[in-house]
Order: sequence, then structure tokens, then C-alpha cells
Amino acid sequence: MDWMSDETSGPSHGQIDVYPLIVRGMLAVIVGIVAATWPSITVLALVIVFAVDAFMDAGLELAQASGSHTARSVLGHLLLVLIDIAAGIVVLAWPGPTALVLVIVVASWLFVGGLGELFAASQTGEKPGTRAMLILAGLVSIAFAVVIAARPGIGAISLALLFGLYSLVFGVWEIVAGIDLRR
Repeated sequence: MDWMSDETSGPSHGQIDVYPLIVRGMLAVIVGIVAATWPSITVLALVIVFAVDAFMDAGLELAQASGSHTARSVLGHLLLVLIDIAAGIVVLAWPGPTALVLVIVVASWLFVGGLGELFAASQTGEKPGTRAMLILAGLVSIAFAVVIAARPGIGAISLALLFGLYSLVFGVWEIVAGIDLRR
């Protein structure tokens, strides 16, 4: 059976179209391979994506400013436009320090999240198995936060490699799920 034939090209009533799932999985596998093969390029790409996001946000804020009816609202939006443009320029001018700041933000998030998991484990209503998993997850999060914060340069590469590994696992899972749903 040809995968482009009418029988399988689209979902029937009550069926799931599995081809987008499989294609998304294949793209995730490709992204995972690229991220794992070239982690420093992946970090630079994430920094550039952040800069592009800042510039796009500036454009959207400018559009909102042009549609505002009060001077205060216009000034607020224009201030955000200037901040977004400045952030985009700073990120593009200094991608290395930006990547290091990103690592510190992730490390802080992991550390605070780990403390939250330890706090949740200390609550009296948790079952022993759940408590043990929360303690383990909290300790791993805190340990990873300390490791990447101690060496942020290596931490950025580690984050890119973890992103690549996640994309590979996610992509394979999507492909397997798509094939399984097709049967």
C-alpha cells in the first residue's frame, strides 16, 4: 500500500492521521542528532533564536503602540520596543555571555525546583514511594544545578547535549507511536 494513496492520506472519521506524528518524530531525531553532534552551534542557535524573539516582540509592541488610544499606553509600548531592541542587539553582540546567563538561569531554576521537590517530599501526606522519588528528583536537580553553575561554559554544552538527547528520545517515541497507531 502506497503511503500517499487515498486510503491512508488522511484520517477517516474516528481515526488519527499518523503521518504528521511520524514526520514530527523524524524532524526531532534530526534536530537531536544535530544538537548532539554540534552542541556549541546549538547553543549559538538558541542565543540567536532569543535575539529573533526579542526583535519580533519589539515589532508586536510597536503594533500595539500604534493601536493604543492613550499617550501613557503608547509610551509604555514604545519603552518596551526600545528594551526589546536593546536586548536583541546585546544578545547578538555578545552571544557568549548571553549563553552563560542562560546557563545561570537554568541552574537557578533547577536549584529552586529541587528545593521545591524536597519540600514536597517533606509533606506528611505523601506515600513513601512518592516521597523517595521526590527526594531523589530534588537531589538530582540540585546536584545538576550546582555542576552547571560551577562550570557554565561546560554547562552550556551539557544543556545542548541534553537537548539533543531529549530530541532523539522524543523523536523515536513519536515515530514508534505513529507506527503503532497506524496498525
